[in-house]
Amino acid sequence: MATTALAVSAPTRRAGVRRFLRRFTLSARVAAVVLLLYGLIALTGPLWAPYSPFATGSVPFGGGSWTHLFGTDILGRDVFSRVVYGTRNVLYLSLTSTLLALLVGGAIGLASGLVGGWVDELLMRAFETIISIPLLVLALLAIAAAGPKLAGSSLLLILVVLLVYAPRIARMARTVAVDLVTRDYVTVARARGESVASIVWRELTPNAAGVLLVEFGVRAGYAPILISSLGFLGFGAQPPSPEWGLMISENRVAIVTAPLSVLAPAGALAVLVISLNLVTDGVARVLGRSVTRTP
Repeated sequence: MATTALAVSAPTRRAGVRRFLRRFTLSARVAAVVLLLYGLIALTGPLWAPYSPFATGSVPFGGGSWTHLFGTDILGRDVFSRVVYGTRNVLYLSLTSTLLALLVGGAIGLASGLVGGWVDELLMRAFETIISIPLLVLALLAIAAAGPKLAGSSLLLILVVLLVYAPRIARMARTVAVDLVTRDYVTVARARGESVASIVWRELTPNAAGVLLVEFGVRAGYAPILISSLGFLGFGAQPPSPEWGLMISENRVAIVTAPLSVLAPAGALAVLVISLNLVTDGVARVLGRSVTRTP
């Protein structure tokens, strides 16, 4: 009996996935393919990149050629290889930090909306205070507070993105929870004496999954910009890391004489962000959700 149920459910799930993908707009499908390409580059790039991202010796700010497709940077390093190696870094930091922000912020927001009362008021006022601080200023303050020991580390960047985005996600999750707590299944769960954690996990999370998924896509679209901005300002990844924001900062003096050294990492960042946003829009359209783009 169980084997039959599984055999029936598997094709049903596959059909549901196909229907979901067919409702994607053309732009969202193209963007999804681009994101898959980015993921493939992140996984396999170090295997086929022509040079080490740290190898020097070529002429600084050399133009594009068959030897160096995107030219060389200020130290004579191959820009193409550094962009390829940097793909893994930006995807790892962006997706990991955004996922952690979703888990932390989503859990706190749903629990806050469920509990209500002074706990909810206190948490929301604290989050609104954090959100009122400009995003980049908050990130710089967090890096300064962490001190020089963690400066430039991946852990610090992940924690900074977590601090910046978790309150925003929590506020959205709390808004959804306030509506869901009036539903019958939550009332029944409370009557059974279930704990707050159990109700959040078993009742609220599945029903808020659509909103949280869209919120994850929105924040994941902004995370590469924040991380690259910190790198550009010198507060993110440190030399000789092939981080795109750092590459733009290092080579910006040659934007006229060797434009590819700046345009290559900038273009890679722009295409990634645009693709993430288009896929998020496609998912939101399929789920019938609206997208509110606030950094």
